[in-house]
Amino acid sequence: MVMIPENLSEKAKYDLVLVDKAIKGDQKAYAELMDRYRDAIYYMLLKMVNNKSDAEDLTLEAFGKAFKNIHQYTPNFAFSTWLFKIASNNCIDFIRKRKANLISIDQGPEDAEGNSMSPSSVIPASTPDPEENLIKEQNIRLIQEVVSKLKPRYRKLIELRYFKEYSYEEIAEELNLPLGTVKAQLFRARELLSNILSNLPPHHK
Repeated sequence: MVMIPENLSEKAKYDLVLVDKAIKGDQKAYAELMDRYRDAIYYMLLKMVNNKSDAEDLTLEAFGKAFKNIHQYTPNFAFSTWLFKIASNNCIDFIRKRKANLISIDQGPEDAEGNSMSPSSVIPASTPDPEENLIKEQNIRLIQEVVSKLKPRYRKLIELRYFKEYSYEEIAEELNLPLGTVKAQLFRARELLSNILSNLPPHHK
């Protein structure tokens, strides 16, 4: 168990207990951390980007980055402070990239990270990648624990892709969404799930 600094609030001390459990592979701890801060992160990002869809995507991206680097968190300050810093920095990067893209309107298509892609670098939509295979191989109950904390739109996307194994095209048709939107949102959802699953100890995998 990590040492809990006395200067932290009761809420921050409880977060630290959850972080410790998460690092040890407790899926419910990840889900609870998400549940505690998802809405606050979302509304902060919504004020920054003024777009609900972008704010939802960026919220998921922030948790993905935080959980991927959760081992780097030190309890010198509250987990919420660290999480909000990751979310705001990521959002600033997103805004900066979007402005740059508006200036260069003749550039090629972009991936979910905002990087330009040549046609040869675009992976066919039906080809599962290693991260997708990792997610499909995991204990479904563990995944559902975290998925249950996502916004309904993401829950539906993940349910169709991983539980019902729909193709991207089938998901786009089912949800009446552009194919590019489906791919970008599933990229973020997959990154979050993969980051969490990779932190689980071997006996959970």
